[in-house]
Amino acid sequence: MTTFIYLLIGAAAGAGIGWYIRDTKGKTDANSAEAKALRIVQEAENKEKDVLIRAKDKAVKILEEARLDQKRMLDELNNERAELTNRENQFASKLIELDDKRKQLESEIANAEAVKVEIEKLRDEELAKIQEVSGLTKEEASSRIMQLVEQQNHDTIVSRIRKLDEQSQDEIDRKAHNILAVAIQRQAASHVQETTTSYVELPSDEMKGRVIGREGRNIKAIEQLTGCELIVDESPGMITISGFSPIRRQVAKRALEKLLSDGRIHPGRIEDAVGEAKRELAIDMKKAGEDALYELGISTAELDPKLVQILGRMKYRTSYGQNALMHSMEVAHLSIAIGEQLGADMRVCRIGGLLHDIGKAVDHDLQGGHPELGYQIMKKFGLPEEICYQSIGHHEDKPRTIEAVIVKAADAISGARPGARKDSYEQYIKRLEELEKVVNSFPGIDRSYAIQAGREIRVFVNPEAIDDLSAEKLARDIANRLEQELKYPGEIRITLIREKRVVEYAK
Repeated sequence: MTTFIYLLIGAAAGAGIGWYIRDTKGKTDANSAEAKALRIVQEAENKEKDVLIRAKDKAVKILEEARLDQKRMLDELNNERAELTNRENQFASKLIELDDKRKQLESEIANAEAVKVEIEKLRDEELAKIQEVSGLTKEEASSRIMQLVEQQNHDTIVSRIRKLDEQSQDEIDRKAHNILAVAIQRQAASHVQETTTSYVELPSDEMKGRVIGREGRNIKAIEQLTGCELIVDESPGMITISGFSPIRRQVAKRALEKLLSDGRIHPGRIEDAVGEAKRELAIDMKKAGEDALYELGISTAELDPKLVQILGRMKYRTSYGQNALMHSMEVAHLSIAIGEQLGADMRVCRIGGLLHDIGKAVDHDLQGGHPELGYQIMKKFGLPEEICYQSIGHHEDKPRTIEAVIVKAADAISGARPGARKDSYEQYIKRLEELEKVVNSFPGIDRSYAIQAGREIRVFVNPEAIDDLSAEKLARDIANRLEQELKYPGEIRITLIREKRVVEYAK
């Protein structure tokens, strides 16, 4: 029994110990599971946080990329929109420009139509006038014009050259000699050598004293106003006017004749007489030009009146002692005679021959050679190129046109005639012209006159620009320049004149 009890106690104790152990183990296991669960939960939370962080970062990155893409797309869209706007503006501008051009074109077309109508009207009026004057109908006039054109082109210069090329050189020379001989025979002009002096006859020797004036004031006034030298005591019964410029001599001669005729000779009257002489000479120049046109059969309507005036100036211009206007008229006559036999353009030969040296009328006043000046003058007054070219062509080695060859030949014939020209005279004139040109190049100088065969130059200065002290220095500078640039025998006297006039009226 005791054993049983002890067994029961042992069993109970074992059961209690087992329950305790199991309970303790259960608690331990429970705590371990709870800790494990907590750890798992913590790990899950950590993973969740990590995933959330990565997801957030990725979302931020995606959003940033999306924002950048959106910005790029917006920029591209704005650029395309700006380009489209620019193109629209350009297109609108082009449309406006095209519309303006269309309106301008329509206006020009309308103007052209109006001009065409006006031209047709004028043509009809002119045809009616021509028919009324000539007594020809339109068809008859057209037939006559066609006949004239056929006659003028029937024997052209090209065919003549071809025929001459087919002939022997002897035949060519013979025909050329015949053409020149006929031309020269048809133009038998006389030649008078131009000199540097003119003469005025005195009614009596007593007039010499009146011309000289008190202390020589009258003769000084004439010389200052005309640029010529008056020689009183050289020849009895006359006064010699010396000067290389024919225009100045003519002004002095006419003024002196007026003074002698009037009888009143004093500085005031001298100034009036010189002014009247200059005006009369201008009228005479124009008449000389018109007379030259008339002699050559050129209508005054073909040339500008100012060009005719310039042509008339050549009456008082010389070239190697030969009168320039007479030479030009002779060249025109010879050109016509040669051109008729060669079938050249007669209008070009006639006008071109007359105006080939027109530059010599102004080469005293302008810079440049007379061929270039002549070309510019004719261009200015609207003459055709083929006529203007004659001024240059007659100095070229190989002229471009047959008319220029003819004018060049006529110029050579006119200048080569015995007694027509005088080289020493031309060299003397050129020396005096160069003397005046050098002096006039200084600033403040109004005009200058070379007198006494170039041994004296009288210089008139602007009193507003040159004072008394500057005048002395200017005279020395002129002397130094002449010594450096010109070659001349003896010495040149430089007389510098500074005169200031003040005019007032008492009322």
